[in-house]
Amino acid sequence: MSESYVKRLFTILLDAVTDKDPQVQEQVCGALCALGESQPEEALRACEEHLRLHDKLAHPYRTMILRVMETVVSSHLGELDKGLARASILLASSEMTKVKELVCDWQQAASNVLVALGKRFISSVMEEILSKFQPGVLPHHFVVQTLANLSVSNVFGVVPFLTSILSTMLPMLSAAKPDSMRVVFCCALQRFSESTLEYLADLDQAPDPTVRKDAFATDIFSAYDILFHHWLQSREAKLRLAVVEALGPMSHLLPSEKLEEQLPKLLPGVLGLYKKHAETVHVSRSLGQILEAAASVGSRTLDVQLDSLLAALHAQICVPVESSSPLVMSNQKEVLRCFTVLACCSPDRLLAFLLPKLDTSNERTRVGTLQVVRHIINSAAAQMEVKQPFILSSMKLPLLDTNSKVKRAVVQVISAMAHHGYLEQPGGEAMIEYIVQQCALPPEAEPQKLGANSEALAADSVRAISVSTLYLVSTTVDRMGDVLWPYLFEFLVPVRFTGALTPLCRSLVHLAQKRQEAGAHALLIQYNGNVTLPSPYAMATRLLAVSSNPYLGDGRGAASLRLLSVLHRDIHPMLGQRWATAIPLLLEHLDGYTEETLSRKEWEEKLLMFLRDTLAVVSDNTWICQLSLEMCKQLPSYNGTPLEKNFLYKCIGTTLGAASSTEVVRKRLQELLETARYQEESEREGLACCFGICASSHLDDTLAQLEDFVKSDVFRKSAGIFNIFKDRSENEVEKVKSALILCYGHVAARAPRELLLARVESDIFRNMSQCFSTKVLGIKVETKDLGLRLCLAQSVCMASQAVRSSSHGSSFQLLRKPELVAQMMPVLWPRAIPRLLPQEFIKAEPSDSLRTPMRKKAMLACTYLASLEPALEGQAQADLIHSCLHSIMAVLPEPEGVDSHQEPLYLDTMQALKDLLTSLLQRNMTPQGLQVMVEHLSPWIKSPRGHERVRALGLSACLLQHFLKHLHISALVPFHNLGLLLGLFSPRCADLWPATRQEAVSCVYSLLYLQLGYEGFSRDYQDDVVEQLLTLKDGLGHPDPAILFHTCHSVAQIIGKRLPPDQLISLLLTLFEGLGDPDQNCSRAAAVIVNCLLKERGHVLLEKVPEIVSVLCSKLQETHGEHVLQAAQHSVYVLAARHHAAVVSSLLGSPLPFDRSRLSASAAVTSPARHCQPFFALAV
Repeated sequence: MSESYVKRLFTILLDAVTDKDPQVQEQVCGALCALGESQPEEALRACEEHLRLHDKLAHPYRTMILRVMETVVSSHLGELDKGLARASILLASSEMTKVKELVCDWQQAASNVLVALGKRFISSVMEEILSKFQPGVLPHHFVVQTLANLSVSNVFGVVPFLTSILSTMLPMLSAAKPDSMRVVFCCALQRFSESTLEYLADLDQAPDPTVRKDAFATDIFSAYDILFHHWLQSREAKLRLAVVEALGPMSHLLPSEKLEEQLPKLLPGVLGLYKKHAETVHVSRSLGQILEAAASVGSRTLDVQLDSLLAALHAQICVPVESSSPLVMSNQKEVLRCFTVLACCSPDRLLAFLLPKLDTSNERTRVGTLQVVRHIINSAAAQMEVKQPFILSSMKLPLLDTNSKVKRAVVQVISAMAHHGYLEQPGGEAMIEYIVQQCALPPEAEPQKLGANSEALAADSVRAISVSTLYLVSTTVDRMGDVLWPYLFEFLVPVRFTGALTPLCRSLVHLAQKRQEAGAHALLIQYNGNVTLPSPYAMATRLLAVSSNPYLGDGRGAASLRLLSVLHRDIHPMLGQRWATAIPLLLEHLDGYTEETLSRKEWEEKLLMFLRDTLAVVSDNTWICQLSLEMCKQLPSYNGTPLEKNFLYKCIGTTLGAASSTEVVRKRLQELLETARYQEESEREGLACCFGICASSHLDDTLAQLEDFVKSDVFRKSAGIFNIFKDRSENEVEKVKSALILCYGHVAARAPRELLLARVESDIFRNMSQCFSTKVLGIKVETKDLGLRLCLAQSVCMASQAVRSSSHGSSFQLLRKPELVAQMMPVLWPRAIPRLLPQEFIKAEPSDSLRTPMRKKAMLACTYLASLEPALEGQAQADLIHSCLHSIMAVLPEPEGVDSHQEPLYLDTMQALKDLLTSLLQRNMTPQGLQVMVEHLSPWIKSPRGHERVRALGLSACLLQHFLKHLHISALVPFHNLGLLLGLFSPRCADLWPATRQEAVSCVYSLLYLQLGYEGFSRDYQDDVVEQLLTLKDGLGHPDPAILFHTCHSVAQIIGKRLPPDQLISLLLTLFEGLGDPDQNCSRAAAVIVNCLLKERGHVLLEKVPEIVSVLCSKLQETHGEHVLQAAQHSVYVLAARHHAAVVSSLLGSPLPFDRSRLSASAAVTSPARHCQPFFALAV
């Protein structure tokens, strides 16, 4: 890029600075800076020339060009030659002082160029600035400002000039009248003092090491005298703040004797400014510098002023802090800096002032005081070391404060104490316990964040800061290792610290690993008679139990398992190798899921498998029995967490199953039965699971213990006649019975199959029935308790399944089967309950609604019972089916658009009904068996209520599909009731409800394939004619009657093509019955199907004409419906078209005179068939 081109480019860009669009101006400046990065000297020359040639350019544009120059100079200061630098200095000086009035942006930009150049070319800059800083003449405002900024940016370059600058400046102070000039002089004195102090601090690197503080003392004191005694009294707040900011660093340069002399006036004067200014950070900063200066000379004045200092500073620290206010935060930091100085000077008096304030109940006072205590613990550690017991004892009341902000401050104090050895002193354990208590705060109980300064923010922070503090203290403060280990173990088991388990486990894991790395003893925990530490059994129980809910409490499952892993030697010496493999697999499983996706059942099974493996590796009966004892002891701790308690019950069952001492097993089981909280459903379930798991290894002992308890006093309470009508739903005995029945169910489910069959009848089902029934005045009365019924149904399911799954289950004869089924019947349909008691005793659900899963469970129980031998007798089975259908078919559907909680329960119950009916059908897979099932459904298929028809057709379709799927024919036999079934289902193809029509076609479809199966076709055979039924389903969804009846006609044609001749008459006779269906659509559909069949297959009906005519005439006689009369007449006509002689003969064979039905039939025959008239004429 040529020089001329660059120059032209700069010229164009500089001319564009004056564009009126602010965005264009900004982009031009950016372009100039970017170009200046590659051509710095050309950029500076171009800017200098442009400003020089355009003297009339407005100051906003001059400001922009000067800022470009500052940017280029700052980036390329080392590349500039002296000539260019000199020209830039002269330009910037001229721009800065061109006008006497303050034009801050323009003059500040020029000053910044000078300051930037002064970092390298300090001599030239100072020469130019000092030429405008002459004695006896007030300088330009920005000349002083530039000197002040230069002294800070180039300390070593400016400080050697300060003596002459100060000597020139001091006379000017008295002459400076405008507040703005006084402010800038204060700023200059502040900066001069700060740069001097920095110069003296780094004297070994300074260009002139002979510079001493004394050289500035006289001038600084003279300036101090004017600032403090004259200017500080100004009414202008800005000037007062400028003065006080200058006094701070100036105090360090005052002669010692002068400082001591001025302190009695200086300190009160500065403290007085707290009342005059809302923003006090400048006052606090200056005060801190003054206190440091006073302390450095050993001033005695501080002791005299200490009380007022402490009172003022404490008031400042107790001001509520808003995180959104940086000035308030900065002020607090400066105030704490002041407290540090005082703590080093007068620790005793400081603590005597602070610690009593911890006893106040005022939140701000206590929080502020705690902040100061924390700060001085850190910043004045040497002075506070001997005061540690005193400070610890003063924390008693703050530890009891429930205010969240106070808690947070206390935690911060304890954190500071941990770093400085306080917690190793007596009383330190209370501090650790406090931290753990705050870690245990439940996150869900803390309020949501409402604002930056709200109580909620502090509450939300307490637990988080406590967790962080505990972990940091454990991992970063080496001296805390012996304090926390093994003390933290004391918090693992108590319930009140449950919320702190995750941070506790993480800290303990880290501490354990450090001890292992340091070559600690094989056993990490040395008890040495310390009875407060939990035993290995207690730790193993606790960590395993809480792992069952692994994502709770910030992932306590993984944390607990990791702690178990590092403690394997302490739990048992044999576990190291097995746990080294098993625990990582468990952790990997957790990593692959979230709280929402993890299957709790699967996770619990993995933990129980881990426990079983552990017990197998230990293989020590004494250890196992001791572990089971500890598990039982900890059970009450989980009363508030039912899921974990349920899991612990399973752990107890697993542990007892591994024990070899039957005496211990029975003792523990007895204790569990005596102490269980039977009123809670989850507890009953947990207890039952425990007994079931234990029974897998100790079946006889478990059953014996249960039977002993059944015979105990709990069940010897008499039920007198006056208790019959009493509401006993809350009675403890009923809940105990429920639990025992569940126990028997789980025992049966878990029992070894080779032992189960010998005991299921005499020990399990017998005791179930005994618990379920009560005798009143010698009469067995079924309980009304819903929970007890649910438990019985569930246990019967479990036991029946167990029997069926055993190797000899298919041949096992369950003699109590009728009794058990009978116990389910009242649950299913209240009318099935024998009326031995008043009706109000029975509190079953209404038949038209579902509220509990009782019916579903009862049907499941009957389903499993039905699969066992012996088969139910005909009447018992009929009663069962009748009760089941009545219990669900009449349930009213939920209104459309309503979000129903009943729907899932209804679907589950309906599925249970389907399973029961298919199970009963499976025992008699014959046409007759199918007919029996359909007969039970027939009243519901013809129900006037649409929802009942839909359900009945759905059940029928399910039964037919099941029958078809499991059809096995060893010899060709007729499907003798095909016509009856087709006659029942086919008219429903025109039902008012579309869903019913769809199910009806499905039924016809299955029936025709059943017929093909009976004819010898294979199960996978597909018939083209029958498959057409599936294509007709779409037409059934249309509400137009014409389309519906056309579809029904097509269905009839398909039936006619595949119906055996011997089934035609039974189908027709059934359809004739359908002519009188209350649903006119179905009645008309029956007529359509009849007429289609008579047309298609009527030629084979010659022998059946008299029977058909007789039936039709009876229909004509019975009904008065016009559509039925027309349908019957048309059927006679269609039949006569095929067999006119036979039809006429049948009609003429009737005795005279003809009744109305014969006349109607005769009219149907004669009106379209003139060739029949001679026969009727002859008859007349």
